[in-house]
Order: sequence, then C-alpha cells, then structure tokens
Amino acid sequence: MVTITAEGLTVRLGRHVAVRDVTATLAPGALVGIIGPNGAGKSTLIRALLGLAKAQAGRVTIDGRDVARLDRAAIARAVAYLPQGQTLHWPLGVERLVALGRLPHLGPLSRLTAQDEAAVEAALARADVLHLKGRIATELSGGERARVLLARALAVGARALIADEPLAALDPGHQIDVMDLLRSEARSGALVVTVLHDLSMAARYCDRLLLMAGGALVADGAPMDVLTPDALARVYGVTARIERDSDTPLILPTGRV
Repeated sequence: MVTITAEGLTVRLGRHVAVRDVTATLAPGALVGIIGPNGAGKSTLIRALLGLAKAQAGRVTIDGRDVARLDRAAIARAVAYLPQGQTLHWPLGVERLVALGRLPHLGPLSRLTAQDEAAVEAALARADVLHLKGRIATELSGGERARVLLARALAVGARALIADEPLAALDPGHQIDVMDLLRSEARSGALVVTVLHDLSMAARYCDRLLLMAGGALVADGAPMDVLTPDALARVYGVTARIERDSDTPLILPTGRV
C-alpha cells in the first residue's frame, strides 16, 4: 500500500507561486479528486507529489520516504502516472505502447517476461482497449488514445495511480467506464488521485475532494461537504444547481456570480 504526504508544500514556477503551503495525507483505499478552476495549481501539485516539480518549501513523502531522495525508478514502481494531453511522436503499436508501463521493472537491455506480458494484457482489458491490439497508436482517435495511455499506466502494476484529467477527450460512456475503473482500483486498496473538471463526476465517484484556488488548498473533505454553493461561488465564480439527495448527485453550474 502507498501513502503520499505533502507537508507545507510550496512550489514556484519562475516568478509564479503555483502551489502554496499545501498539507495533506493521501491514504490507500480512496479515490481522491483534485478540483479547482484553471490555473489553481492542480497539475503542479500532482507533479510535486511525484517529485517532478521541485518544492521551494515543505516536502513530499511516499510511505515516509522523502520523494526528493528517491530515484525515479522507485517512484515509478510505487506510483503510476497518467499526465494530461500527451502527444505521441512515434508510430508505436498499441501493445508496445502499453508495454512501456513495464519499464520501471526492467533492467537495461532486459526483455519482457511472461509476467510483464500478462500485466500488459490485463491492463488492455481493464482499460477496454483489447480490440485495439494491432493498431498503430498515432492512428487512433483522441478518446481511443486516452484509454490506451490509461492502460499503459495500469500496466505498471503500482499500488498508487495519479491521473491528470483522465476524462478529457472521452465520450460520456467512456467517462463513466474510466471513473468506474478508478473507483474499482481504489476499492481494491490502491490510492487513486485524479484531477477532474466535471464536478458531478467528482461528487458521484470520489471519496474525498481537495479544492484548490490560487495554488492553495481551500477545502478538503467529503464531496458534498466541499461542493457547497458558497465554495462554488467563491472559487469558481458561478452559481449552481446542486442535487445531493440521490445516489448520483448533480452539480450543474447555471451562471456567473
């Protein structure tokens, strides 16, 4: 199991403070959503959790070990990462692209083992892209490519997954499939952290929400405790229709404040 902790984390990008004094512990067995308007610091926060963005102040630990002192392969084996908006530059086959998720487990010049190949096959199935085997990844639609890249992250076999806007480019049905998958991963005991813009999806699927604004963590808790009319007005500058008394809560922005 993997636990990630940020303690007083501050990250500066040039002159801009992108993350301001964030403290949070992300424990296994939960689907944690990070929400907030554009430029709130969401992507920078998750990059800092992975040691990809340097902390100006504070620190991040993975299972109690300072991420700044861990080598990249160790981090990659512990936490799979799905960045947003990836561009594919090489015409790799789908299976070969997903197999790149096994690289943290391989030594120099090593070849895939039967165990690696089984992990790739399982990841293709879980991301519902088995039917794309044999296709060239650069020839896929945006939604198909997004699901193949999710399969690559799943192929790592890590006990934590961080996904940055995994619903982008997906049709409604596949958005539901991906959120079902992320929730299933969390129910199996993994830590799953995802950046989301769809507030209804965040309310329906996440166990916990971190709401960011101006780089700061302004709310942290159960979805319907975080997604209040006051918070939406203050952080997003919108009024919203909020229906909370059902299994599928609805958060529908209706206008500007």
